[in-house]
Amino acid sequence: MINRRTFNKAMGLGTGAAAVSLAGLQGVSSASSTAPSHGGKAPVVPTIAPGTHTSFPSLKQVKAGLLNVGYAELGPAHGPAVICLHGWPYDIHSYVDVAPLLADQGYRVIVPYLRGHGTTRFLSSQTFRNAQQSVIALDVIALMDALKIHKAVIAGFDWGSRTGDILAALWPERVKALVSVSGYLITNRKAQLEPIAAASEHTWWYQYYFATERGKKAMEDRTHRHQVTRLVWDLVSPTWNFDDATFERTAAAFENPDYPAIVIHNYRWRLSLADGERRYDRYEDKLATAPAITGPTITINPEKDPFTAPGNVSGYPDKFTGKYEHRTLTDIGHNLPQEAPTAFAQAVVDVDHF
Repeated sequence: MINRRTFNKAMGLGTGAAAVSLAGLQGVSSASSTAPSHGGKAPVVPTIAPGTHTSFPSLKQVKAGLLNVGYAELGPAHGPAVICLHGWPYDIHSYVDVAPLLADQGYRVIVPYLRGHGTTRFLSSQTFRNAQQSVIALDVIALMDALKIHKAVIAGFDWGSRTGDILAALWPERVKALVSVSGYLITNRKAQLEPIAAASEHTWWYQYYFATERGKKAMEDRTHRHQVTRLVWDLVSPTWNFDDATFERTAAAFENPDYPAIVIHNYRWRLSLADGERRYDRYEDKLATAPAITGPTITINPEKDPFTAPGNVSGYPDKFTGKYEHRTLTDIGHNLPQEAPTAFAQAVVDVDHF
């Protein structure tokens, strides 16, 4: 989820620019650090209720890099590509309403299971189950290559936001535009070693839990894994009235045999409690400099997400040097695409028209 250094910085900022309402998106406010110049007027995405869709028409598999990637694909095969990236503890169902909305707008929508999730599998049992940040971004590059997608709009939240930020920073030629929930999330491992305010630390309980052998065993045990992930859903989306069936559809993706190893390595790596692989050092060295993102970007803060700083501020406008807009969604929690699919889809369409 959100980089601790970024969160700490955001907590110290004021309220920023005055918010203005966005027509057709109830509960959304916007503040721009750079006034967007649209390449044609963006169409208005029709409003649907969250939970309108419960499944994807079908899933596909493709060999890409180190993985056989499972993914959903909707929309015309030759439409402009949008890749939607999920976070933890979530899966492709975070976009079960977003994907058809974008497909109806003519986009080719790709929603992949990240490594260790759902039907995505490693091609070799000998491959290290690595979940450092640059590796997940490289998985997306490999997927784009496999699907012959040169450039796409990248949209994500949680791990998906971080991955989208990395793609836009290191491979800007592959990213047409970016939607990043919670903003600039590229991890700075050196900064992660420093404490933050106690009131903020407690929201990271699971990160510290996973640093212990107890937490590792919890992820490896189906019953405990189910309880932990369900608790996270309840805590980080306090206003989302989801039912058991909604959670269970996503929890099925956690049965991937590599899920425990990927989750544990990701959180331990962030705290420098687990090593990555030397072959990725060149990417991590670049990311450690906190590179700016130059392409068109919309960032979104969900107001009820415990990782979101109060007030309508981005806390990171200096990291987005291209056309940029920041939005805040009221009464929405961490799983923003599934809680507010119309607003998320509209952000994708809007940024594509910057």
